[in-house]
Amino acid sequence: MTMNSPYTVSKTRIQAGIWEGVVETSDPTSDSLPNIAVFHLDRPVRSVSVTPDGAGRWHLRIAIPPDVLSDGAQVLMIRDTQTDETLDSFAIVAGEPLDDALHAEVILLRAELDMLKRAFRRHCLEG
Repeated sequence: MTMNSPYTVSKTRIQAGIWEGVVETSDPTSDSLPNIAVFHLDRPVRSVSVTPDGAGRWHLRIAIPPDVLSDGAQVLMIRDTQTDETLDSFAIVAGEPLDDALHAEVILLRAELDMLKRAFRRHCLEG
């Protein structure tokens, strides 16, 4: 059974190849470090740091790996590993211009669908 994550992620900026954001919890008394992981094509991104930024807040930094940068749109998914819930995602578009923004949206939908398929399969196995 999957529970909802108590965490939310908000992007603050991307600068010099670093995605930055804030992780907040719905439980203001919690001071335990959130279990955040970032994935590209279901492979973990290793250059992720979560540091305290006050009560119930953490600073999230993701160094975008150079191998992610290639023609087309690439999606990185930010997940709470405790609940396997996707907290946020972002796309990086490089190379030839896309025909329109719809292509990038389809890539985001594919990544979300893959996550839902995994959750459904896990639910069926538990059920």
